[in-house]
Amino acid sequence: MELGDLVRMARQIRRDIVTMTHAAGSGHPGGSLSSADFVTALYFHKLRHRPEDPCWEDRDRVIFSKGHVAPVLYAALARSGYFPVDDLTSLRRLGSHLQGHPCMCTPGVEVGTGSLGQGLSVAVGMAMAAKLDGRPNLFYCVNGDGELQEGQIWEALMAAGHYKLDNLLTFIDYNNLQIDGDVEQVMGIAPLADKLRAFRWEAVGVDGHDMGALVAALDDFPRRDGKPTAIIGRTIKGKGVSFMENVAGWHGKAPNDEQYAQAMRELADPEE
Repeated sequence: MELGDLVRMARQIRRDIVTMTHAAGSGHPGGSLSSADFVTALYFHKLRHRPEDPCWEDRDRVIFSKGHVAPVLYAALARSGYFPVDDLTSLRRLGSHLQGHPCMCTPGVEVGTGSLGQGLSVAVGMAMAAKLDGRPNLFYCVNGDGELQEGQIWEALMAAGHYKLDNLLTFIDYNNLQIDGDVEQVMGIAPLADKLRAFRWEAVGVDGHDMGALVAALDDFPRRDGKPTAIIGRTIKGKGVSFMENVAGWHGKAPNDEQYAQAMRELADPEE
């Protein structure tokens, strides 16, 4: 996709997120909206995958360690062609393949996630196995900033650097809000880039809503220099919906009918 098409796709994915959580009456729109630009750049620009053949052996793997942002993952999968877009409004319904956290019953989902702090370890194991087998697959993990307070994350970071897993990239959605409030007040993770570099990672800071910057950062991966890559995306929780932006309460809250209508007006494509 061209850059302008990626921007429009990110807007569509944001509309899907709002629609899904409104239909479900629950979900996590805030963090889904903040990571929508990176997820769009990944699925529609960089990722090597075949939606018509989800089990293709040479596909790249994506692990959503912060599994509560399943709406943005499901929107990207549907818009990529893994399953019908109409399925999105079945989010969190009994019997739906689109549950509140990713599970492997959903086409395109590699790992069931939801308990924070564990996904990066899974990605490290997958990346290490590919290295040992001499396989070309690349591995992408999506982490939250509050999630980096988990000790298991730092064990995984240390292992990835030690074993020179330059086939691994993590995107850190640094919106500085978690369910309990400001990340730095709950348990500070700064200076994040310095810590990652000390763990033998290549750390790249970007505006997480600048599609050009995200594409450029993804295009620079893999580096093939023995260093795994971390893209630290400075983002806004609830990005694109005025009353959700920078509000921690939208971590686990769905819009009502009036809020849904306002959000969809704000996310309307100006070219339509």
